[in-house]
Amino acid sequence: MSTISKTNFNFLDQLKVNNNREWFASHKGEYIKQHENTIAFADDLLHELNKHDNIETPTGKKSLFRIYRDVRFSKNKAPYKTHWAGGYKRATKQLRGGYYFHIEEGNSMVGGGFWAPSKEDLLRIREDISTDASELRKVLNSKNFKETFGTLEGEQLKTCPKGFDKENPAIDLLRYKQFIISKKFTDKEVLSPDFAKKVSDTFKKMRPFFDYMSESVTTDSNGERII
Repeated sequence: MSTISKTNFNFLDQLKVNNNREWFASHKGEYIKQHENTIAFADDLLHELNKHDNIETPTGKKSLFRIYRDVRFSKNKAPYKTHWAGGYKRATKQLRGGYYFHIEEGNSMVGGGFWAPSKEDLLRIREDISTDASELRKVLNSKNFKETFGTLEGEQLKTCPKGFDKENPAIDLLRYKQFIISKKFTDKEVLSPDFAKKVSDTFKKMRPFFDYMSESVTTDSNGERII
C-alpha cells in the first residue's frame, strides 16, 4: 500500500501561504513529487475499490482533479487548490452514485452520492420517496450508516418540491436536491499505511445507499427496468 507522506501535507501547507504562480513554478519539482505520491494512493484505492464494486475510472491518475483553479468567475483569484481531490465513477448505467476523496491536513474526508442528479433522476427518486420512504429510511437509520456517516447531507429546498404533497410524511426527504454522505478522517489516519483500505471499506459501506438509489433511478413505479 502506498502511504500519503507527511511531506505531501507540508507541500500543501506551503502552497496555502504562497498561492501564486511564481512560487509554484520555483517548486514545480516538489509539486510533481507529491502529485505522484497522491497518484500512487489513488491507484491503490482504485485497486481496493474494484474488489467490491465495478469502477469505470481507469486509473488513479484519471481520478484526480486538477490542482489548477478556474478563477474566471470567482472573486478568489488564487490560482491553485490547496488540497488533493479525486473521484471514481461506477461502471454501467445501472450502477449509480460516485465516490469522492479530499486530502488536506486537518480537513480530510471522503464522500459519495448524487451531487447533481439530472431532472429525470431527481423526479424518480422523489416519486419513490413520496410513495414509500420506508426502504430509504431503513438504510439511513441503520446502525452501520449512522456510525459511519451520521446523516444524509446535501442542498435542500425550503419548501415542498413542485408536484408533491407538502403534507407527505416524507417531506423531510423530498426537499433534498442532492443526496450526499461523507466521513472525516484524522491526519493520523490519512498518513497511515492502510489509509487506502480504510477509504475503500468506507466506500463499501455506502453500497446499501447506492443500491437503493440505483434501483430508484433505473426502474419505473412498477419495478420495470427503464434503463
